[in-house]
Amino acid sequence: MASSVAIVILNYNGRHYLEKFLPNIIRYSQGYEIWVADNASTDQSIEWLSEQYPGLKTLIISENKGYAGGYNEALNRISSDYYILLNSDIEVTENWIEPVISFMESDIKIAACQPKIRAFDLPTHFEYAGAAGGYMDYLGYPFCRGRIFDTREEDLGQYDDEKDVFWATGACLFIRAAAFHEAKGFDESFFAHMEEIDLCWRLLNMQYRITYCGKSVVYHVGGGTLHKSNPRKTFLNYRNNLIMLFKNLPKGRRWKTVLIRLVLDGISSVRFMATGAWPDVIAIIRAHFAFYALIPSLTKNTKRTTYRAPLYYRSVVWEYFVLGKHRFNQLTGIKSATTPKS
Repeated sequence: MASSVAIVILNYNGRHYLEKFLPNIIRYSQGYEIWVADNASTDQSIEWLSEQYPGLKTLIISENKGYAGGYNEALNRISSDYYILLNSDIEVTENWIEPVISFMESDIKIAACQPKIRAFDLPTHFEYAGAAGGYMDYLGYPFCRGRIFDTREEDLGQYDDEKDVFWATGACLFIRAAAFHEAKGFDESFFAHMEEIDLCWRLLNMQYRITYCGKSVVYHVGGGTLHKSNPRKTFLNYRNNLIMLFKNLPKGRRWKTVLIRLVLDGISSVRFMATGAWPDVIAIIRAHFAFYALIPSLTKNTKRTTYRAPLYYRSVVWEYFVLGKHRFNQLTGIKSATTPKS
């Protein structure tokens, strides 16, 4: 019996994206269940859907719970063997589902997988959110094959493979339902941003595999809900990164790493000062104090980590900004990016 697959689009005031991208999703997803889970939109998204696509399955969430809470509620109400968490600002292509599901079916330990993510605004290049699979250095800085900080590589077929990675993007996340529920879904305290990295890290610590499949390609607009220049996004990224490190690092490395990151965050705020981006500086300060307030509950509720997921044990910040290594294949020892022995 074939495994069931549910495509779940979490929508928040994204009617304009649904109008643009939903036709292709329907066209290239024949035979698969499609859901739109609405996160308390105020732009008449649901009314438009019921008028234009009366047969489409919709799910109403009573308040905006962000990416994490919205998907948790939606996936608790949808029964399927696999979920595809799809941003509303994604353009899918022909045969975007089958290669990924086939790859995941080859090993029950594959909990999550992402396709190749190209940029909608520059289709020849990789997109920021995921590119060709995500990695993270030991200080908690995420990067991707095909994208490191602000440098996006051109897609020349260099990542047309199937590969284990550290994290798979939430922009188009294929996930095994049993693994998602076993891990108790996303951490809703994140609200949005980095919740998929946190989930992937927890799944790795549960000794599942996180993977990338280059045989499937989608295009991502990016910044559909919060633009990268929005101080709210700065706040969520800085706060959530600290929460993620504290939760998932082994106890012996937790405080040392977090303290280093607090210092580096302070240094990074100087860059915002230099450009006059004071709202972002304030957002970083707020993020730190929000993290401090959460430490007692994090200490109480964080489970002891015994398995060390494969971080990149060099500083991607140093290699990028000081050594000028802007492409993934230039990073030192990346092919054997594993944790050191205890």
